[in-house]
Amino acid sequence: MIINPGQAGVLSILGKAQDGPLLEGIHFKPPLVSQVDIYDVTVQKFEVPAQSSTKDLQELTASFAINFRLDPMNVVNIRREQGTLQNVVSKIIAPQTQESFKIAAAIRTVEESITKRSELKNDFDRALTERLDRYGILVLDTSVVDLTFSPEFARAVEDKQIAEQRAQRAIYIAREAEQQAQADINRAKGRAEAQRLLAETLKAQGGGLVLQKEAIEAWRNGGSQMPKVLVMGGDSKGGLPLLFNMNDFQE
Repeated sequence: MIINPGQAGVLSILGKAQDGPLLEGIHFKPPLVSQVDIYDVTVQKFEVPAQSSTKDLQELTASFAINFRLDPMNVVNIRREQGTLQNVVSKIIAPQTQESFKIAAAIRTVEESITKRSELKNDFDRALTERLDRYGILVLDTSVVDLTFSPEFARAVEDKQIAEQRAQRAIYIAREAEQQAQADINRAKGRAEAQRLLAETLKAQGGGLVLQKEAIEAWRNGGSQMPKVLVMGGDSKGGLPLLFNMNDFQE
């Protein structure tokens, strides 16, 4: 009989598996009393679910895509111990995936499992490769298809995000109040400095003219009409002006 590329066969005579796999090529098969079981030794892919508790006792659920192939030199043992490829998946790969995930998840918290997903996968790959190698199953690659955590942890994460947002808002409000207070201080200092300079100017000779100008500007800014009579009082040393509105006397 012919074994095609990507296949390996196991010869059984009178129901007993014979030592030595049948690799690709032509092989003699005794008639009537023999049977050949063919195994696909190309790359296989199966998606396997797994669940575990993390270091902080949170439930973590994952789904892994496992790329593997059977070692052609071990198909006889696989035939004797497991039988079919379906048995290999259900009895070997699925349980060992579960155990490997427990090993990887148990050494870290659920938050670390999510934020350091690549490290979790590396630990999982090492554990799974070591466990399946003893069964003649070669792990080529794995992928984390899905990784979910418990609803309780999801609520805790949401509460943490809300608390962080509130804290950031409080910091923003505090900084804004601090900046406003500093601006008020600067304005107060500016007014004080302006008053100091005005006082020094009034003390100097000619200060009366400055005060007269300030009085006129204040009158205009107040929205009132200019007085009909403006009496400029004061002495040569810059005395204060006296302003009279004749309308006040007419009332």
